[in-house]
Amino acid sequence: MTTSITEAQLVLEDGSVFEGEGIGHVPADGIAAGEVVFNTVMTGYQEVITDPSYAGQIITFTNSHIGNYGTTGADNESRGTFARGVIVREMARRHSNWRATEGLDGMLAANRLPGIAGLDTRRLTRILRDAGSLRGAFGTADEATLLAAARADRGTSGVDLVAEVTTPAPYTVEGGRFSVVAYDFGIKTTILRCLSDIARVTVVPASTTAEEVLAMSPDGVFLSNGPGDPGMVAGATTAIRGIVEAGVPTFGICLGHQLLSRAFGGHTFKLPFGHHGGNHPVRNIATGSVEITSQNHNFCVDPDSLSGVADITHVNLNDNTNEGMRITGHRAFSVQYHPEAGPGPHDSRYLFAQFADLMENH
Repeated sequence: MTTSITEAQLVLEDGSVFEGEGIGHVPADGIAAGEVVFNTVMTGYQEVITDPSYAGQIITFTNSHIGNYGTTGADNESRGTFARGVIVREMARRHSNWRATEGLDGMLAANRLPGIAGLDTRRLTRILRDAGSLRGAFGTADEATLLAAARADRGTSGVDLVAEVTTPAPYTVEGGRFSVVAYDFGIKTTILRCLSDIARVTVVPASTTAEEVLAMSPDGVFLSNGPGDPGMVAGATTAIRGIVEAGVPTFGICLGHQLLSRAFGGHTFKLPFGHHGGNHPVRNIATGSVEITSQNHNFCVDPDSLSGVADITHVNLNDNTNEGMRITGHRAFSVQYHPEAGPGPHDSRYLFAQFADLMENH
């Protein structure tokens, strides 16, 4: 028995062309376009693919062999997939794991997520490292059509991608003795598991006002991860500042970190190719210890813009960018990385205990 191969190609906005084979879902027009980024995780491809923070992006896996342990619905980080596509060097021909319910190719097809395999992902990653994240398009269309599609894509700057991923209505996750309201800017399932260990969590849409949150009388408020440009999340900074100034303990992760900083006058900027992976070293300034962290973001907080506003608590040892802060005079702190580690190391899960202590002391 032979398997048919669909020839496909990837074209970047700079004109770079890569040949490969189509996997997963095949778009009706033969084109998938988005901002191309790379992720360095060795495992956890399903958690990466289902992370809402990848909305608007095409994920390139630098690990050469993807899909060997299959997929299971229990490992999904959201209600679906929000990425624009997936790029891999080699897709496993068969999977082997007692938890698996289907292969990665089947999971992509079921979620209508297109992919392309057989590319020289090492060459692609070098281009992205040198030029920064680039818009790209892949599929069965001709090279000229794919180049035009790549250059026509909006990218992730100046676009409100949170509106595409946030929950349409509030819902509750039962758990510990505290009461926490969690803003869904693109929240991950593993984050909710960690929060539910300490609190009953009410998840609310990104557009929820401070008045609506304060009316729930929460012990604490959580600001989740999410995709895209923090400057485009309408109303978020006004709501966050109102909550923090009301004295409610507040904890932010990733996009939540960026929004908390902007709520108090901080500035954000876009990194050349972002931080995407499960092996980023971060130094805890207070203890001097180094945590190996999971990261997924394209934008970053300018630490100089927080002078007199916040104390920097964590720094990235690869590029010295800001990885954490505590707002001066308020019960609010945040980190740029992902302490829930879905996927990734668990070095930083102590931050959820810190959030619980902050609520306890309050």
